[in-house]
Amino acid sequence: MPEDRAAPDDPRLGDAQLLRAYAQGDAGAARALVDRLGPRVLQVAQRLLQDRAEAEDVTQEAMLRLWQIAPRWQDGQAAPSTWLHRVAVNLATDRLRRRRATWLEDEATEPAAPTPSAHEALMAQTRARALETALAALPPRQRVATVLRHLEGYTNPQIAEVLGIGVEAVESLTARAKRRLSAELAPRRDELGFDR
Repeated sequence: MPEDRAAPDDPRLGDAQLLRAYAQGDAGAARALVDRLGPRVLQVAQRLLQDRAEAEDVTQEAMLRLWQIAPRWQDGQAAPSTWLHRVAVNLATDRLRRRRATWLEDEATEPAAPTPSAHEALMAQTRARALETALAALPPRQRVATVLRHLEGYTNPQIAEVLGIGVEAVESLTARAKRRLSAELAPRRDELGFDR
């Protein structure tokens, strides 16, 4: 290896540099990009899909698409990490659309009456299930924006970049989602153990 060329796992190399190196046949650059970008994409996909296996499939598909566009990558486009997150969000959203009706039917079944010793655990499960059901009822873009903002901790500008929209649009999506979630969950406050 020439002395002026950094190793693929060199943290000084940016994602775009690693992607270009991969396009030129450097398998180590691909491994470095997977190690660097894969865990965060997997985490976002898992939050959106609530299914580890599906999230892994989405992450793999998104990475494959990144490899496919690597030879045509041009500087000045979105950062590879942003591009990859956008693809993963789109893939996850497509999967959510396909399974939405079935998933909601499955979630509608209620567990058997709780025993007093299991009350708190059951309440936590009921709250989580209620939130997931309410999130699933949101339009896809509202759900994505809400998950990225409130569960993943993304900033509004980061969400805007991932979704390819303006910051104001993100604020609007999250505000509408919050109102819908509140309206959906408000009638269940007593059942979910929240004081009025």
